[in-house]
Amino acid sequence: MAAIPTANPFFSGAVSTGSARPSSSFLPRLPIKRLSSLSLNVSSSKPRPISASMEAGIGVMGTKLGMMSYFEESGVVVPVTVVGFREGNIVTQVKNKATDGYDAVQVGYRRVRDRKLTKPELGHLEKSGIIPLRHLQEFRLQDVEGYEPNQRLVVEELFKVGDLVDVSGTTIGKGFQGGIKRHNFKRGQMAHGSKSHRELGSIGAGTTPGRVYKGKKMPGRMGGTKAKIRKLTVVKIDNELNCVMIKGAVPGKPGNLLRITPAKIVGKNIPKS
Repeated sequence: MAAIPTANPFFSGAVSTGSARPSSSFLPRLPIKRLSSLSLNVSSSKPRPISASMEAGIGVMGTKLGMMSYFEESGVVVPVTVVGFREGNIVTQVKNKATDGYDAVQVGYRRVRDRKLTKPELGHLEKSGIIPLRHLQEFRLQDVEGYEPNQRLVVEELFKVGDLVDVSGTTIGKGFQGGIKRHNFKRGQMAHGSKSHRELGSIGAGTTPGRVYKGKKMPGRMGGTKAKIRKLTVVKIDNELNCVMIKGAVPGKPGNLLRITPAKIVGKNIPKS
């Protein structure tokens, strides 16, 4: 009995009347999408947790002044980093999803002369009637309501004593360094018969694989990169000197630019998974 021909959207050739099935070579190979990659428009009433690219709150920029010892009321000596604030920390632009695709607040810091900036930079600031500022950085937030251009951010209103903050900056550049200083390698014996005192040693096999793997720890340029120290405690806020004392060390040398934001804490403002 002949088979009844049926319409097959994956096979455009002639329909066989026998029992033979079409070869898989005639079937077009269609991309298979995973279910997890499909975008489902499901609205949730729960507040959206802060993602990795978002900040836990608005932050400020400051200048590292140095380190000192701070005596608490109990007599405990705490090593602190003093961060000063020059004229600045002014909201220069407020971005939203309608116009820019994401919510963020742009903040400017450190007033400079007009000739220190380019004309596009001056034009960007003059749109809102803002003074010339050297540094501009964005803080991605969940909600940008309450912020407007030319608004000054006050440090004592954003942070309190005992708050945890994340401090990021550029580390001190060390130049080209060897493996011992750069990666904490151990040295060889310093005896007369040793042929390797501070040398790197073997960096891979010869025939197989016959190359050096990418990412191999070797001598090279050290420092001068962006780093973030997380969950540092605010020890004191001095309004008269316009500075903040933060427990511990922060990246960079005195005079470097620092970015201070509320700390991201897993389970509190960052999802656990």
